[in-house]
Amino acid sequence: MIPARQSPAPGTRLTRAVAWVTGLVLAFALVPAVVQPPAARADNPIVQHVYTADPAPLVHDGRVYLYTGHDEDGSTYFTMKDWRVWSSADMVNWTDHGSPLSLATFSWASADAWAGQAVQRGGRFYWYVPVKNRATGRMAIGVAVADSPTGPFRDALGRPLVENGEIDPSVFIDDDGQAYLYWGNPNLWYVKLNADMTSYSGSPTRIPLTTAGFGTRTGDPNRPTLYEEGPWVYKRNGLYYLVYAAKCCSEFIAYSTAPGPTGPWTYRGTVMPTQGSSFTNHPGIVDFKGNSYFFYHNGALPGGGGFTRSVAVERFSYNADGTIPTITMTTTGAPQNGTLNPYVRQEAETIAWGSGIETEPAAEGGMNVGWIENGDHIKVKGVAFGSGASSFAARVASGSGGGTVELRLGSPNGTVVGRCAVPGTGGWQTWTTVNCPVSGATGTQDLYLRFTGGSGYLLNINWWQFTAGAARTAPR
Repeated sequence: MIPARQSPAPGTRLTRAVAWVTGLVLAFALVPAVVQPPAARADNPIVQHVYTADPAPLVHDGRVYLYTGHDEDGSTYFTMKDWRVWSSADMVNWTDHGSPLSLATFSWASADAWAGQAVQRGGRFYWYVPVKNRATGRMAIGVAVADSPTGPFRDALGRPLVENGEIDPSVFIDDDGQAYLYWGNPNLWYVKLNADMTSYSGSPTRIPLTTAGFGTRTGDPNRPTLYEEGPWVYKRNGLYYLVYAAKCCSEFIAYSTAPGPTGPWTYRGTVMPTQGSSFTNHPGIVDFKGNSYFFYHNGALPGGGGFTRSVAVERFSYNADGTIPTITMTTTGAPQNGTLNPYVRQEAETIAWGSGIETEPAAEGGMNVGWIENGDHIKVKGVAFGSGASSFAARVASGSGGGTVELRLGSPNGTVVGRCAVPGTGGWQTWTTVNCPVSGATGTQDLYLRFTGGSGYLLNINWWQFTAGAARTAPR
């Protein structure tokens, strides 16, 4: 009999009964006119084991750090209690860094961990988020600070930075060093932040929402323009861009431009039309390793919808005149930008696509992959084996009888290049390192770690690493 595992807190992960379903099945609901690729190539949404929303990318030290909200399982409202952090060096294999910020971080907050954004300045990281102020019952903007992009974050002020009942902060630091905080729904506000990033000068200023600046909305006399929420501000080639969710409650992404950070703004059109199974959307745009990327969310995972959303990404190129092209949702996502090196330690929670797995904090630090059952697997894309690998090592634990880590190429049922037996270790956080020979892992391949064994939960895995060298005969 396998000992029972403690389950995650209710609503912290996708229901396992549907987590195995690939993006292929849902792709037809998103882009019915397009012939879809095989499931093995589906890399959007970029996280499959929890619902994520409101992406805010940050490029730092050769990686994209992605700050997201977290929709609770089965939610019928925007029930959100914490935020999550992910990172990638290649735009397809994303590392789960867990939740370094939650409502509990702010002693004055009572609910609604909604859309925020993080920025780096002076070696510190500032994360601006909207939460409900317990004292007033209104939405307010808080700011948390950390010395690392993955936290832990702490409340920088012990009180709101700014409060007027509106949401969705976005922060932008101009070339002259002046930082601006933007936010708002139904209005659009900005304030100049001081160099400490936790105070501001002057008073919040409301940006005029003119039809010239933000387009014309029809059917709502109280909201004459398209601007709804979720501003994202950046600068490119001397031009300021304001990208935002437009026209509730079947939102699309629109944008405006200006010669300065506070306007005057000119409406430029649609970035992403209304599509998918979420009635909201939320933009984030960054440049990384010579390419431009657009982040958004939809309801494409099993059980997904307007309150159970998932973050996705597309690569795009600006038009010659600097305008943003129309971008559509895909299940393939952005192409890989680089390869993954299997000969250095890789966190097991670095995943292009996961089936059946979950993640949790590891006693040894960081996160580990757990709740693994027979047939579950992890896809790691574009692994550069080069002339060949000779062995594989993994850090594992098991509070049951253990199982096997199968190393397969190309698909969950692809060629087996190694099998590592994992024994019972006496506890789900009692770690040991296992090794096995590898044969046939050469070139650049998609690697699948497929887990097999008996019934119930089999094992946890914290990290893995291959050794280069002459291939050895793998067990069959």
